[in-house]
Amino acid sequence: MTTTLSPSPAAHRQARGGFGRVLRAEWTKFRTVRGWVLGTVGALVVTCLVGLLATAQSNDGGANATKLPVGPSGDAVNDAFYFLHQPLKGDGSITVPVSSLTGQVAASPTENKPGLAPWAKAGVIVKDSLEPGSSYAAMMVTGAHGVRMQYDFTHDTAGMPGAASAQAPRWLRLERSGETVTGYQSTDGSKWTEVGTARLSGLSESPQVGLFATSPSATEDTGTGTGFNPAVATGAFGAPTLSGGWSGDAWQERQVSDGAGTSGSYSRSTKGEAVRADGGYRITGAGDIAPVVGGPAASGVRILSNFLVGAFAGLIMMVVVAAGYMTAEYRRGLVGVTFAASPGRGRVLVAKALVVGCAAFLAGTTAAAFMVPFGAARSLANGFPVLTVPSSTELRVVVGTGLLLAAAGVFALSVGAILRRSAVTITVVVVGMVLPYLLATASVLPPTASDWLLKVTPAAGFAIQQTVTHYDQVVTVYSPMHGYFPLAPWAGFAVLCAYAAAAFAGALVLIRRRDA
Repeated sequence: MTTTLSPSPAAHRQARGGFGRVLRAEWTKFRTVRGWVLGTVGALVVTCLVGLLATAQSNDGGANATKLPVGPSGDAVNDAFYFLHQPLKGDGSITVPVSSLTGQVAASPTENKPGLAPWAKAGVIVKDSLEPGSSYAAMMVTGAHGVRMQYDFTHDTAGMPGAASAQAPRWLRLERSGETVTGYQSTDGSKWTEVGTARLSGLSESPQVGLFATSPSATEDTGTGTGFNPAVATGAFGAPTLSGGWSGDAWQERQVSDGAGTSGSYSRSTKGEAVRADGGYRITGAGDIAPVVGGPAASGVRILSNFLVGAFAGLIMMVVVAAGYMTAEYRRGLVGVTFAASPGRGRVLVAKALVVGCAAFLAGTTAAAFMVPFGAARSLANGFPVLTVPSSTELRVVVGTGLLLAAAGVFALSVGAILRRSAVTITVVVVGMVLPYLLATASVLPPTASDWLLKVTPAAGFAIQQTVTHYDQVVTVYSPMHGYFPLAPWAGFAVLCAYAAAAFAGALVLIRRRDA
């Protein structure tokens, strides 16, 4: 019988100590070479400097910008619409038929043309308060997407398709029971179908309930091109039917939000209003009730990635440092000494990767932690509103910038071990990672080509800085130039990590076979 002996505890301690010695030796090499230390500090500094230059522009003479409303989830939102309302005390419902939804798009500052934005809206709404950003639930007809139930800005549920008309009106109902609001639809006011249910946490005892209309900006042909013009929508409502704890107060009307938000506005020849017509109401409004995203529909709004545009420059500096850190030993003929001192060559490569990765992570995270709050404050002071995001998203962007530089550093280190030439390594990594990013974000390529580059090249890793989310109910140009990447943040970062892991594995094989 053969007995297999497990390594003794002393052997385990010796193995751990062995790697610890290698790690300390590699750290000592790194910190004693002034160029590598200065290069790491330079990566931090240049990331901040480029970000400061990108936020230096002043808007409206440098007047302080008004902060965008923030919705229940912590995201910046548009919350602008014309509202005919009264309070609902306790539980109750509102029911109304909508017989048409029409609109106009500005062709010039003084002339409008008939047109309807695809996500123009008119319907009934339960809103916690008149404060922009407060919680709500709404049933609505839309310009091109049929009946919808939407609540708290990001939630959207489809109802029946088709447009409302005098011959085929859309009946809408909202029922409030405590914090739960349920939406219903009907074609005749008798047979009702439930569309969806919303739980509005903390809904006040007396929310504002009533009729509304709004319209985001659109092109003259109501498409989704880059030129968005002011637009309005007019909904034709029958007489609303109320039940439950209505106060009996007279209807009041107002424009929610001082303006029409970032997604729409009134032209000089239009304004919001609610007028009696045919026993009901005709309500005209502009704006939107939806999340704020990037793109030309929200021009002038800055996003977090605007403050971190210098990350590509800091990344280049860390690539130079990582490449030199690996190839210097080949250039000076010291690699044999290193491997002789530590026969476990894999340990050496792992130790080098840890050292350069941690240095890059520290530089990137520190730069981002400074630029995110400073860039936001500076933009607001210069007249630019900032796309507010939840704290978890902000943390992901800050830490993700550090991870981006760290992964790029390990990638460059591994390529350096394979190629053994600093200049060639830097060229390969920059061309493979930074160049696709610059080409895609500068919009010098067709959208399909830009998306392809940011899916299959290491440049996909820049998606970790993304704060723009695609919403079907928000029409804009979703492109890298405006902060939107074709891959989700962690999926894009995973692509970069896959390249780094493949290069690291290749380097590990080669140093065991090739380097004496």
